[in-house]
Amino acid sequence: MSSDATVRVEDRVLKLTNLDKVLYPEFGFTKGEVIDYYTRISPVLLPHLRDRPVTLKRYPNGVDGKWFFEKNASEHRPEWVRTMRLESPGSSRGNETVNYVMVDELATLVWLANLAALELHVPQWTVGPRGGKRDPDLLVFDLDPGAPATVVECCRVAERVRMVLDDDGVDAWAKTSGNKGMQVYAYAPAKDTSEYAKAVAQRLAKEMPNLVVATMAKAARTGKVLIDWSQNNPAKTTVAPYSLRARERPTVSTPITWDEVEDCQVPEELVFTADEVLERVESAGDLFGG
Repeated sequence: MSSDATVRVEDRVLKLTNLDKVLYPEFGFTKGEVIDYYTRISPVLLPHLRDRPVTLKRYPNGVDGKWFFEKNASEHRPEWVRTMRLESPGSSRGNETVNYVMVDELATLVWLANLAALELHVPQWTVGPRGGKRDPDLLVFDLDPGAPATVVECCRVAERVRMVLDDDGVDAWAKTSGNKGMQVYAYAPAKDTSEYAKAVAQRLAKEMPNLVVATMAKAARTGKVLIDWSQNNPAKTTVAPYSLRARERPTVSTPITWDEVEDCQVPEELVFTADEVLERVESAGDLFGG
């Protein structure tokens, strides 16, 4: 029996393939279920992708197989998939430009899911209609725990980050990474978001030396939380809110409330799978964005 299908998504027609292929073997989660998740989460996901060039993390043979990052849009894409060619200074592959996919409609999201693009990563800036890069509109603190620290310790650090931002008159909100850490976001309070984030990270590393580090050296991170301020570099991306992650389970980078941050005592409290995130959005709406 064929597991392919031709479907109409709004006013687009797509051919979907290998829908029963299991992409999360330990959970039995198929490509068809990945497409279903991205379709159902799209009302809250698409606004956070709009006008942001997307970097894909593709797993054509599932989360246990080989994977690759993809920035350049596939040459075999449908003609209606919008792309944006942007300069790429310092590219590790020596490319002067990258032709990014711009995910501004459901059909494009479904097309990417059919390519087993499980993870969607975006920068903290947007582009204008003619391809001009705008100044960063978001600030992000990526909190990465060094074992045996977990997301629980990240939560304690996130509370302090929030306090610092609050003192500066900046509202903050949080999401899980869908992996082992979390991120704290705010609307950009300064033009040079990288320098601002670095100053906050270094301040908290001095104030909380037993819990926080602000340098990338792995030897210094054991049992502590790295506040990775470098994610604000315009060349870097962070996993998008509501993106799936390629873990054993189909976990999601999930927006969370500050009450959930403050109440977290065990890591499992902040692990959410695709089905759970759909239920959260149905009951609470989009928690990402203050």
